[in-house]
Amino acid sequence: MAPSETTLLNNLRAISRYCILFGIFTALAFVPFGGIPLEWQIFLALAALSIGIPHGAVDHLITVPKFASVKMALFLAGYLAIVGIAIWAILSANLLGFQAVVLMSAIHFGLGDASFISELNGRQANTKKFPRVAYIAASGFTPVLIPLVSLQSTDALAAVNPELINWAGGFAPGLFALMLVISGSAIIWMLLVQRLQEAIDLALLLILVLSAPPLVAFAFYFGLWHALRHTGRISLEFKKSQIKHQLGKPWQAFGESVWAGAPALVAVIIFTIVLGFSQGFNVGQQLLWYLLVVIWALTVPHMALTLRLDLKALRI
Repeated sequence: MAPSETTLLNNLRAISRYCILFGIFTALAFVPFGGIPLEWQIFLALAALSIGIPHGAVDHLITVPKFASVKMALFLAGYLAIVGIAIWAILSANLLGFQAVVLMSAIHFGLGDASFISELNGRQANTKKFPRVAYIAASGFTPVLIPLVSLQSTDALAAVNPELINWAGGFAPGLFALMLVISGSAIIWMLLVQRLQEAIDLALLLILVLSAPPLVAFAFYFGLWHALRHTGRISLEFKKSQIKHQLGKPWQAFGESVWAGAPALVAVIIFTIVLGFSQGFNVGQQLLWYLLVVIWALTVPHMALTLRLDLKALRI
């Protein structure tokens, strides 16, 4: 195992924490002024979501690296077809599609974040038991569900798509309370089994979703926590990044993984705008909704492709 890999993963863990702390402090700083203005929330959300987009664009290079050009083209065509079907489903049935995405995303985020910890465990002399199921549930569902069922969720969902406001119906208060119990219990569990770093991770996510506006909380988690950590894991599997790790250059290894996915950011932004205009949307008011739709749709094949790597890292 290259020392560069451990260095990168530890640094990304620290950076992702600083990003979440920035989101928390920013939210708290605006409390005396009635909170972060909605326009600023949308701007911060768009910026953070955009940063997170490239992290899933290297799936095919990791999962099926040996495909010949023709097979790769067919694979990508199938990948994009699934994305297209998912976009159609979400736009055709906003509420049902949104509910399915919420569940799927929470599971994917939990598995991905727990896999990051497992990768670190395998590279460090950490013999303390890692309660994977508890961490998966708390790290995946906390940043997804709590922002969507909090008292501030109405304004956030209205800014995204008013049809989603009552997505949880009368279950919203119960879900909010349940998530507080799950997250709080997971933090206590981590402390009891002496997994202090994991307790800190979960505590930061809980504080973020309780203090920051829902749009900011989820976007910061997605782009500046999940995506950063996932890209770090990609560098462990991506051939060009592996070469840099072997040379003891962790940030160049990370850069190779980011650069490989960077074109996807441009493609997604262009596609989102074209899709929006084809639906007759207002750029200023609905760009966030269509960007979220595209990101959710991309999550469908992305989750399927990364599942094998997640389970491998978790040793399930």
